[in-house]
Amino acid sequence: MAMILPSRPFYILCPIFLLLIRATTQPDFQYYFCAKDGGNVTYAYRANLDNLLSSLVIKEDNGFGFYNLSNGNAPDKVYTMGLCRGDVDSKFCRTCLNDCAYLLRQRCSNKAEAVGWYDNCTLRYSNRSMLGIMETSRTYSMWNTRNLTSNVDGFFQNLSTLLNNLKKQAAAGGSLRKFATGNTSAPDFITIYALVQCSPDLSQRDCDDCLDDQFGFIPTCCDGKVGGRVVGPTCNFRYEIYLFFGPAYVPLRESPPLLAPPSINSTTRIRDKENNPSRTVIIAVVSTVVSMILIISACVYLWRKKKKDEEAPQFLYQSAEEIESLESLRYSFEIIRGGTDNFSEANKLGQGGFGSVYRGKLPDGQDIAVKRLSRNSDQGDLEFKNEVLLVAKLQHRNLVRLLGFCLEGSERLLVYEFVPNASLDNFIFDPSKRANLDWERRYKIIGGIARGLLYLHEDSRLRVIHRDLKASNILLDEEMHPKISDFGLASGYMAPVYAMHGHFSVRTDAWRNWIDRTVSNIIDPLVTVNSVSEIMRYIHIGLLCVQENVAHRPTMDTIVLMLNSNSLSLPVPSEPAFFTNSDIGSDMALASANETSISELYPR
Repeated sequence: MAMILPSRPFYILCPIFLLLIRATTQPDFQYYFCAKDGGNVTYAYRANLDNLLSSLVIKEDNGFGFYNLSNGNAPDKVYTMGLCRGDVDSKFCRTCLNDCAYLLRQRCSNKAEAVGWYDNCTLRYSNRSMLGIMETSRTYSMWNTRNLTSNVDGFFQNLSTLLNNLKKQAAAGGSLRKFATGNTSAPDFITIYALVQCSPDLSQRDCDDCLDDQFGFIPTCCDGKVGGRVVGPTCNFRYEIYLFFGPAYVPLRESPPLLAPPSINSTTRIRDKENNPSRTVIIAVVSTVVSMILIISACVYLWRKKKKDEEAPQFLYQSAEEIESLESLRYSFEIIRGGTDNFSEANKLGQGGFGSVYRGKLPDGQDIAVKRLSRNSDQGDLEFKNEVLLVAKLQHRNLVRLLGFCLEGSERLLVYEFVPNASLDNFIFDPSKRANLDWERRYKIIGGIARGLLYLHEDSRLRVIHRDLKASNILLDEEMHPKISDFGLASGYMAPVYAMHGHFSVRTDAWRNWIDRTVSNIIDPLVTVNSVSEIMRYIHIGLLCVQENVAHRPTMDTIVLMLNSNSLSLPVPSEPAFFTNSDIGSDMALASANETSISELYPR
């Protein structure tokens, strides 16, 4: 359920600022390949694929992040394999695979075979079995743009030793995980960190051969570079001079034998205590302090629980008026099914972890978007109705409007207004469409997003924070006005501390260019040159949103004021949180779809 939240933004608006302003087109590493000769895609094949990808994110994986599933019968049978990086937990593994499935659905909709890569996972599907088959024909390399300044030969000799050692560890892994991480020292007091991984269905020899093939690509992609990676369908590796992975994976092994207790006579130890008055006093003091800490902790816990219970919203439709209001939002399943042509594939707008979205039409002719929620939700009917009523009361021109719902049997449907221009990411990440986003339109989009967030933070019934604000959750109406979606229900209401676990997705090249006084380097060249001073101000405001000290970040009402008043002086931003430690702070550069950045990525 909802919770009362502070209004100070935490990694909320800055990502949208920078996505609209910066020249690069993707916030995180992602790449995909659609097979040209993968066969014809029949309706039955596509249906089997959709069902398979939807079930992928809810199937248990025993905590190893490896999925191997199939669905249907020949010739429309679909095979899929998902593999998450070995240091990623199950929750974020499924999130990554879900994002990858969405990417492949968008980019390879008419292909029977495809593979997609994200930072933390790889997803493949095909009309042929892929189990146990090593593949190195589709391999992609990327490198860190920073060059080594000295001792290049020594650096790569040490790197070669490290990678070969990790290769042996990974290849020797079992049938559930072949993954290894490690580090080594290099000249000039540099530490090299590296990660290697194979699909666990490969044999030890195939894993060894696959990684050897990829290591052989280093001289042509990464010579003289402080970091690089090569990814393929069945194996991958990466190296950097900073820590970019989580705790090293320790293979399961038998428990070590219990050690015998020290050969000290227990009587002697007791006698020592009795003969040492100072030790007795210390023990008494420590015991007292520990007891006080436990009592204080219990009191704090009970106080926090009481406060949380007080702040938690009660049932929202207790009165007759509210019950009547809720029922007025209800649609019959037959109306929605008819309006979407029985949820036909032709009307499908998208797919996510929450379920599928379909375009439809009400009997009065109004266009709608219907979100068909997954049937595996733990939410009860009463909770669902409460949240529907809550979200329906959140009304703002920059929020997607919830028109109603349907709750019949196992079906849970949400009916939204239809927004014709789809989502912002379709414009930002498409070179041809991005040309339509001149600075005036980007300026209006940023302002609209800010006003929508201000409403959620300050003016709505509860202070709501959007835990997943990104370009794909900003919809554009026929006049290109922004509307924030997924601010309730499936997204939930989460505290800003959520972002403290490393989910800040915008790369910190903005900060590097800021301190180097080269901010103009990140401005999209398609934006009018005459607007540079205003764009610089927006980048400045964006950096203020992500300062490490929470108290220094402006509130949403202050942000709106800053955006609307050029005469208001801005404080100097301090270093963003996690800039020095986060793997998102990487110097790794990726290729832009419009080929305007200095990033380089080569397929082989």
